[in-house]
Amino acid sequence: MDLKNIQLTNFKRAYFVGIGGIGMSALARYFKSLGWEVCGYDKTETALTKALQTEGIQIHFEDLGQAIPEQFQQKESTLVIYTPAIPKNHGELNFFQNNSFTLLKRAQVLGLLTHSSKGLGVAGTHGKTTTSSLLAHMLNESALKCNAFLGGIASNFNSNLLTSSTSDYTVIEADEFDRSFLQLSPFASIITSTDADHLDIYGDASVFLEGFQMYADLIHEDGFLLQRHGLNLKSKANSYTYAVNDETAVFHGANLSFRNGFFYFDFHSPSGVLTDLEFGLPGIHNTENAIACIAMCQLLGLSEAEIRFGLKTFKGVKRRFEFQVRTENLIYIDDYAHHPTEINALVSSVKMMYPNKKIYGVFQPHLFSRTRDFFEGFVVELSKLDEAIVLPIYPAREEPIPGITSDGIVEQLTCKVKMLMLPEEAINYFKTKSDGVVLTIGAGDIDRIVEPLKNTLISK
Repeated sequence: MDLKNIQLTNFKRAYFVGIGGIGMSALARYFKSLGWEVCGYDKTETALTKALQTEGIQIHFEDLGQAIPEQFQQKESTLVIYTPAIPKNHGELNFFQNNSFTLLKRAQVLGLLTHSSKGLGVAGTHGKTTTSSLLAHMLNESALKCNAFLGGIASNFNSNLLTSSTSDYTVIEADEFDRSFLQLSPFASIITSTDADHLDIYGDASVFLEGFQMYADLIHEDGFLLQRHGLNLKSKANSYTYAVNDETAVFHGANLSFRNGFFYFDFHSPSGVLTDLEFGLPGIHNTENAIACIAMCQLLGLSEAEIRFGLKTFKGVKRRFEFQVRTENLIYIDDYAHHPTEINALVSSVKMMYPNKKIYGVFQPHLFSRTRDFFEGFVVELSKLDEAIVLPIYPAREEPIPGITSDGIVEQLTCKVKMLMLPEEAINYFKTKSDGVVLTIGAGDIDRIVEPLKNTLISK
């Protein structure tokens, strides 16, 4: 479908097939904010779908087939948005396809929105949700303001959507899965990393990297690219590098310290040094993400005062280095890390912050294919824990792959204590723990044990 022929102003209703996803729900909220009627299907009820319902969005959890609500059967005024995760034999999706409705993937809709505003993309295998949320918060607290479509629930505004009636800028988390980010037309972009992932889609690491180069090629020549030092992507726009503890990068951070629960660092740029910046989100990797955001904010014209305030007041993103329990003896952090590089960043930061505490990790592998592709990396990183608990693999859209199991990971771990457990067993295991750092790690449904595990730990 040629997107050039589609005008969003021609529609007044949006129907979502798979409305409960983090990216889909942001679009649902956006169209609701425009005054559109919004309705949708999802497979299961979640806290996010409940939140959407309280905001006036109709949601159902069974495939209605052709029995779509009557007002959404008017194809001239109804835009249908679907996620690639929906099976091809889904009744509602087939109804819309067979009756020539305008059907767009989530990424295509985001692409249309970047045509009508200055899109600020945040791409990368790791860190894009935290980075895009921080960037959106910093811009929102400045005179510039912004719109934002995020891949997580930002704690500052308790949403994955931010709207502004005055700003020309839209922050968009540019997702490489299914090559979605190639639908965008970014004015400027941050690229945090290009470590291979989604090899079930791309095939191999070289093709994956080509995808990122194609994305970099989309950046407007009047805009700019901020890429982590060492990525070496080309762009017709001005390109700058950033890093932490690397003076060869154009923008870099130095003198990191952890004091009274906050990170502090200096920011070096061609225009000078900002000293002793206070950052509300711990972690070495998060500090590097912050450096990228500061650089973009400087290039967009934010003042030093605006930058300092935005950094200091950022509260983070749900499931990204999110503290659940923080007492003198016991710390519990929940994190979305689902790639060996992300686990390395998480554990390294925790060891820097709590060098004398024992670290317990509960990890749920996400996808059979990712577990197969990065098996050795998972073994290396999880072995750095003092005690590792591995849950069964979360399959998501996949069928099992013979020989790829959580048992196999546990067998190869070299840490002193290693166990395979079901979620309920993992919760019970911590009833006797009263000291150390507990981590829940993964991108599947491990978030379901966060609240009961938190309650178990604080019941002491």
